[in-house]
Amino acid sequence: MARALDSATRDALAERLRFYRELGLVDLYRRPVNEALLAQLESAGTAVVEPASIPPQPQAAQTPAAPAPPVEAASELASHSATPQPNFIPEESAISARKSISAPPQIGSAVAPEDRSAALLQIVEEIGDCKRCPLHKERHSIVFGQGDPNARLMFVGEGPGADEDAQGLPFVGRAGQLLNNMIGAMGLKREETYICNVVKCRPPGNRTPEPDEANTCSPFLFRQIDVVRPQVIVALGATAATYLLGQRQPLAGLRGRVHAFRGSSLIVTYHPAYLLRDPRQKKEAWADLQIAMKELGLKAPQRS
Repeated sequence: MARALDSATRDALAERLRFYRELGLVDLYRRPVNEALLAQLESAGTAVVEPASIPPQPQAAQTPAAPAPPVEAASELASHSATPQPNFIPEESAISARKSISAPPQIGSAVAPEDRSAALLQIVEEIGDCKRCPLHKERHSIVFGQGDPNARLMFVGEGPGADEDAQGLPFVGRAGQLLNNMIGAMGLKREETYICNVVKCRPPGNRTPEPDEANTCSPFLFRQIDVVRPQVIVALGATAATYLLGQRQPLAGLRGRVHAFRGSSLIVTYHPAYLLRDPRQKKEAWADLQIAMKELGLKAPQRS
């Protein structure tokens, strides 16, 4: 008999099962280990129903695109703010005063797999008690990144939120819980991936990083990418996509295809914080993750 669940564990499990149900991933939803837990959820009054049959999402054509030259920065569609963000990139007049995105440095020599942990630690030491931009004034922690230094899959978000700032780890709040579910739906574990952000200090009030802040911090991100050398990078939200690709476009113009970036295949999707505000977009995000899975050679879970 399964052990009794505390309320936090029960809520997390209910959210995970609900996420799988919305995607129609019956095989993940009905794993034998979940059967006794489902009974506990139902007895506790948690509404978790059987997943509906959802047809597979069509995959968009995967036309590789070379990175565009640096352009002006754009606001993040899927920021961590509790206020819903508009589903568009600001017009030129709204961002004309902002600085240009710095050009990514050239890719350095490949780091041997056995040396990647040490190489990442060297970057951490170089960052030190960073005071290179105004974000250091209100931060509690520098959130460098977390995961397998030899990961084939890397997720890049916008910046730390309150939970991340408190714990010093990326994506550990509600958005992080949803990201864990997304990774699980791909048939992977969080520890098999590498997770980081464009900026490593929390912007006040979870606002979008300013261009000078992102430009100051993004070279460290590029070095992380060059060390890990992931096969696939998933950009979570418009800020990550903008500073990785140097393209000021609506998310709709960047999703649904594979971009080439620093030797990796880059796929753009919604930020988990945005998906929490608009769960209807989870199916669209799942379609994006399926593109990443195809690039990685991962088999999609069976559907009913």
